[in-house]
Amino acid sequence: MIAVTGIFKSSAEAERAAQRLKSIGIEGKHRLITLTPGSTDREIAKVPTSDTEQTGMGAAVIGVVGGASGMAVGTAVTSLLVPGIGPVAAVGILASGLLGSLAGVAAGGAMEDSMTDGPAKDEMFLYEDALRQGRTVVIALADSDEQARKARHALMESGAESIDAARKSWWIGLRDHEKDHYTADGKDFDQVEPVYRQGFEAAQHPETRGRSYEEARERLRQSYPKVWSEHSFRRGYERGADHFLKLAKRQGSVSEEQRRRSRG
Repeated sequence: MIAVTGIFKSSAEAERAAQRLKSIGIEGKHRLITLTPGSTDREIAKVPTSDTEQTGMGAAVIGVVGGASGMAVGTAVTSLLVPGIGPVAAVGILASGLLGSLAGVAAGGAMEDSMTDGPAKDEMFLYEDALRQGRTVVIALADSDEQARKARHALMESGAESIDAARKSWWIGLRDHEKDHYTADGKDFDQVEPVYRQGFEAAQHPETRGRSYEEARERLRQSYPKVWSEHSFRRGYERGADHFLKLAKRQGSVSEEQRRRSRG
């Protein structure tokens, strides 16, 4: 499966996108998911994700199997607890199979293997950011490169913002503050920005978030072999870890132990 994602300002736009996706054969169980702010209930499960690091793609969203209702797009089947936001509804737009799939994950990870090519983990923090802004995220799983191309076109025609555009906007919103912080002691931020930003984004990944640089060192070494030991990368990582913890603290979803560990 190839994950294709679009971010929409309204659920009405997302619904139109869903209909376009249905017309090219993307529908039903495991194929189409919509995330929209709202809903409640508390049995934690994971939204299946892929470990694949894809360009333009971050942090696993925690699922909550529950009874979301009243959503504009299709039938709500679960809710998600997003750091800094709280409950977010996960909607199966064109089928009722998603609840069973997510429940299967909660029961024993049955869906994890079948979705190894699903949304990349290093993309998920962008979904979270979109949801914080009250936007709707549509994730389509295409079964071929050609269908993925058609899905991207369908999302764009429906008014979607791409993940690449979302990533750019996310960093623009943070950049000036990070530059001021980095240059406070006379260092040149513009020269190291790409590496600093890699470190900042690395701290949003589900396998490193809430962990100090030292605790995440081995994974960072493997994932960023060319830059992980650079000072600007470490500074970016530490600032990114602090950014995540502030968001999570708003929701009360980070323990005191995690805060202590992230500070090293």
